[in-house]
Parts: sequence; C-alpha cells; structure tokens
Amino acid sequence: MFRVSISLLIAPFIFLYLSYRCFIYPLFISPLAKVPNAHWSSPISPLWILLKRYGHRENRTIHAAHLKHGNLIRLGPNELSVACIDNGIKTVYGDGFEKWNWYPNLFAHYGKPHSVRKRMISHVYSKSFLQSSPDLHNISRLITFDRLLPLLNKAAVDEQPLDVLEINYSSAMDSITAFIFGLQNGTNFLEDATARKHWFGIYQFRRCYRFWNAELPGPVSFLKQLGIPIIPRVVGAVNAEFEDWTLSKCEAAERSIANSSPQPSCYETHPVVYSHLSTALRAPKSQTEPKPSPPDPTIASELLDQLAAGHETSGIALTYLMHELSKHPYIQGQLRSEVSTLSPSLFRDSLGTLSQEQHSDENKGNHLLPSPRSIDALPFLHAVVMETLRLHAPIPGPQPRITPPSPTTLVDSPPLPPGIRVSAQAYTLHRNPRVFPSPLSWNPSRWLDASEAHKAEMSRWFWAFGSGGRMCVGSNFAMQEIKLTVAAVYSNFRTRIVDDGGIEQLDAYTAGPSGKRLVLAFERV
Repeated sequence: MFRVSISLLIAPFIFLYLSYRCFIYPLFISPLAKVPNAHWSSPISPLWILLKRYGHRENRTIHAAHLKHGNLIRLGPNELSVACIDNGIKTVYGDGFEKWNWYPNLFAHYGKPHSVRKRMISHVYSKSFLQSSPDLHNISRLITFDRLLPLLNKAAVDEQPLDVLEINYSSAMDSITAFIFGLQNGTNFLEDATARKHWFGIYQFRRCYRFWNAELPGPVSFLKQLGIPIIPRVVGAVNAEFEDWTLSKCEAAERSIANSSPQPSCYETHPVVYSHLSTALRAPKSQTEPKPSPPDPTIASELLDQLAAGHETSGIALTYLMHELSKHPYIQGQLRSEVSTLSPSLFRDSLGTLSQEQHSDENKGNHLLPSPRSIDALPFLHAVVMETLRLHAPIPGPQPRITPPSPTTLVDSPPLPPGIRVSAQAYTLHRNPRVFPSPLSWNPSRWLDASEAHKAEMSRWFWAFGSGGRMCVGSNFAMQEIKLTVAAVYSNFRTRIVDDGGIEQLDAYTAGPSGKRLVLAFERV
C-alpha cells in the first residue's frame, strides 16, 4: 500500500517534468521558439527531418521551407537552417562555430584534428602552388594525353558510347591520387576497368550506411552492444579494405621519397601532398627531440578523405557539365572556339598514347600543355564551369556547425544558446532568384553579361566549395583539373546524349545522378 502511494505521488511530478521538457520549453520558452518551424513537429522532435535525410529528400524539403518561411527556419528542437549571407553564412562559417560531430562520425580520423592537418597542407593546394607545380603539370600531361584522350578516341573510332560518370570518376581519381602519392603510386582507373569497377562499387556500397553513424551514432552503438547491429559487418570489412589500401599507397609514397632519383622518368612524380603532410606531422618539437615513427594511420585517414571527396565531387561536376554541353550544341561550339585559342593547342591529330609515339624533338610540342594560368583566364570556360557548379553542385546538402559557448545571433533570431546545430546548403543559396534570375536554367552567360557589381554578388552567394576557414581545401585543385579536362575533351571531340535516363541529381549531401550513369557518344572534331 505504501509503495502504491509513493508511486502515485511521484507520477504527477514525472508527468509535469516530461511535459515541460518535451513540450512547454521547446514550444514556448526556448530561444528557438521564435524561429519559424519548417514542420509542425520541429519544436518537439527531430524525427521528421531525420526521415527526410534517410529517404534522400532533405535538400528540396529545406529549400521549400525557406521559400515559405524565410532565411532562418527551425528543423528540429535544437537545429536551424540559414539561407542568407549577412548575419547568416558569414557568422556561421567564420571563426567560432565548430563543426558538428556529424563530421568525425562520417569520416574516421586519427591523431590531430582535421582542421590542424588541413592547415598543414593548405599551401600545396593553393592556386599559386598548383599553377607552378612541375609535378602536377607532368601528372596532368600524362593523364590527359596518355590515358583520357586515347580512351575517348577509341570510343569515337569504334562508335562505342561511354558511361562518362565512370570515366570522369576515374580521371579525377587518377589525378588526385597521383598528386597525393606520386604518379607511379597513384591509380590508373582510366585504363584498368576491373580495378575501377571494384573500387567504385565498394565505395558506393559503403556510402549506403553513412546515415546511421552520421546522425544516430548513440543508438547505433547501443544496439550493437545488445547484439542488434544496424550496420552489417561487411561494411566494417569494406572500411578495413579502404584503410589497408590507403596505407599501402602511403607506404609506396614513402619508398618513392626514400629512393627518389635526381632525374626521374616522365612517368614518376614526387608524392607532393603525402610528403608535405608527413613532414609536418613528423616535425619534432625541438632540435633535440627525435622524430617519431611515421604516423601512418593519421596520414592515411586524412588522405583517404581527400581522395574520396576529391574524385567524387570532380567526377559529378564534369558529368553534369558534359551533359549540359551535349544538350546545348551551340554553347558547346562557343566553348570549342575559345579553347582552340590556347597555345600550345590541346587539339591533336594523333591520339595514340605517349608511350606509342616518338619522343623526338619535333613531337615535343604535341605533348605540352597550355599553362594553367592561360586555361584559367578563358572567360567562357570559367562561366561554363561556374554555372554547372551553381546548378549542379556536387555537394548541395547542409554543412552543419554548432553554436559557440557565448550567445550569438543570426538573421532575425534571438540570442542562441550553445550547442545548437546550424547549417546552410548550396542547393538553396544557388537558387536565390534575386541573385540568379531564372535560377533553374543553366545559363553560363549570366557570369559574363552581368555588371561587375552583380558578378560580385553572385560570387558572394556561390557556395559550391563552402566558405570561411574550413572551406574545401581542394577547391583550387578541382577547378584547375576540371578546366583542363573540359578544354582537352572539347578541343578534340563533340559529344551528344545517347542515354541520360536518371540524370536528375540525388537529393542528398553528395548528389550524383540518380541513375548512376550518363551515356554519351564522342565524335572527333
């Protein structure tokens, strides 16, 4: 009887506490209560937005909510989305807002924080370094003339259409791994179809389960301890394969550094990124302190992130660029006219590989690339790339951050407490009709015909690589390689669509074609 009475006394207090915590506070008292709700359940539960993320319907859902409710919306009890620059992007992605723990759950890191390692390698990804790098010049020359153009030429001669998504992934992967580990240690996916299909296959399989560790790491861990694994064991095996593969690349790069030749062959380059990062991580704190053994897991973790993100985003961008040019033959012709002005020309009468040709003095001019600066200076090429990245951003999804310990405010918000998840997404920023008239139209001329003031405004809202101190470290590398690839391909070929079924982008953080392919036909110019 006494126990029943105690239970009856406690029950109302539990009910009142839960009512306050779950309903009264988030609905009426929380500082976020004054922010418009993206969904009626946003103040009391994150379930609706989690379901959108899981079902790949997040970007368009958030965009529609911004159109309806304004520049600041509430996605969950402790989550906001912002869609403006001043008092929005500048505040969130400047100093002070740390990355949400979604990032370390999405990518496996060891040792020093990612931000520290990023600063260590920022120099080798700077525009000035890349444009003057003899190693990158040799990498680009070999991959363009020895691998990519001969492959496309064979398809043109055989009248055999190609899945350019796979080819673009391969070209980007060959470039980034060569720059990181050295050309002799990088991938050769353009020529090795078996290897590329295996690597890309397990990479895409692994991605299918990223939602769980990214959004619900606690429940995933708890259920695993109970013997109810949400993520299959095979995913762990795939992750281990990726780690072992990356470690083997690091070991090969280390051997190349140790056995470097004063006069390497044209098929060998210095492991630029690996060398720079490993040197920085091994640097002793004092002259008397011995250098530690190579921190391979730390280096491999960072470099796996770079090559994974680098190949996928560049491959997606190139695929949508080729699709748009194939839909617009007149614009394709305009671009071809511009890239034909480059010197040395990227057009080649013969498209055999360098190893099949004489390396004589009279042929050397055929193997030279135009300078990166001359390619970067082409205005129409730049406009085509920018417009593609605007309308078809490879990463259009939210980039979450967390509010700092000191109270801060965003557009039309009260002071926000610490620990609130805040994000912006390129999908919405790139579709602002005030900045980008007719935002759903692919129109490269908007980057050429606008006034200088309007061009500056479009650049402020352009967010394909993020912004602030933690924007994409490889943005300059991506732009340089994308522009070279486009210039080389359209100096030599015309493209037309054979099968673009499923070309619409996935509504996800990283957004490739939903059909995972784009088939084009190539014809020699």
